[in-house]
Amino acid sequence: MLHGKKVVVVMPAYNAAETLEATYAEIPPGYVDGVLVVDDASTDATAARARALGLETIVHPRNRGYGGNQKTCYARALEMGADVVVMLHPDYQYTPKLVVAMASLVAIGQYDVVLGSRILCGGALKGGMPLYKYISNRILTFAQNLVTGAKLSEYHTGYRAFSRRVLTELPLEMNSDNFVFDNQMLAQTLYFGFSIGEISCPAKYFPEASSIRLGASTRYGLGVLWTTGQLWLQRRNLARFAIFRADGRGHLTHVSRDHA
Repeated sequence: MLHGKKVVVVMPAYNAAETLEATYAEIPPGYVDGVLVVDDASTDATAARARALGLETIVHPRNRGYGGNQKTCYARALEMGADVVVMLHPDYQYTPKLVVAMASLVAIGQYDVVLGSRILCGGALKGGMPLYKYISNRILTFAQNLVTGAKLSEYHTGYRAFSRRVLTELPLEMNSDNFVFDNQMLAQTLYFGFSIGEISCPAKYFPEASSIRLGASTRYGLGVLWTTGQLWLQRRNLARFAIFRADGRGHLTHVSRDHA
């Protein structure tokens, strides 16, 4: 626990058998109350590796997508009684050593959401981020800050910590089951007035680390722009969108134990 708060780390996994153990091994011991792996119908031994490590493991019988995986992660973490939930990709791209630092900022009530930023430390390119992805990241982030009025260094990190309140009050079920889920979640966080903090996070890119291909990256970028446009229109009462519906808040689907 941290500051009297129960901390659960969730790992949305897909074909992460080769990197899962290394990721788990670097989570600082003594502070995390539970680690959950949700295997999104991997074709490798991800689930077997997770269970061999003694981790709670849920397996989707069919691939639900990155967003769908996160919905299961958060629903189960809430069932586990988590006060703070840290999403850590099991591909060893982000350093697990920052779990405690990120969770602490949420546990003490400093922020509702904490992002591990690859940009603050200037480590994205040093860590091997492809140049086209770096440029896309900077252009999208500039556009999003301009439209939203926020001042985040990046919106596209997959390393995040959340308070229980955020996960129970955001209308997450309204979000996509695909990669744009991450961005929709931040748009909702801003719309409903939750606070966001960032810490510097080095990242590394290597063949075993998961990476979105160019086609999916393009679709993601368009989805990000549309999500940002939706937030702008919603704030000005020019249109209404399901992802910002107050009556859709707090309805994450209960996790079926049949797939645990």
